Amino acid sequence: MVTIRLTRRGARNQPFYHVVVTDSRKRQGGLSLEHVGFFNPIARKGDQKLRLDLPRIDYWVGQGAQPSERVSQLVSDYRKQATA
Repeated sequence: MVTIRLTRRGARNQPFYHVVVTDSRKRQGGLSLEHVGFFNPIARKGDQKLRLDLPRIDYWVGQGAQPSERVSQLVSDYRKQATA
């Protein structure tokens, strides 16, 4: 099964997450099929907090990929932000 999930990067007390498409049987930091965005929960004023490639996410969901709970929440928030 293919999933869309977050992988943690960054230093201690400075989390940074990549949004990746990967096989659910792979470990969390392992090899992914595609990188489709990032999420920076502690972004500063000039930094971008969230960036997603929505057409690629829609493609993978159309192919049967299951987004994690947090990723689906981020995607819906990003869609609202993009339309506003």
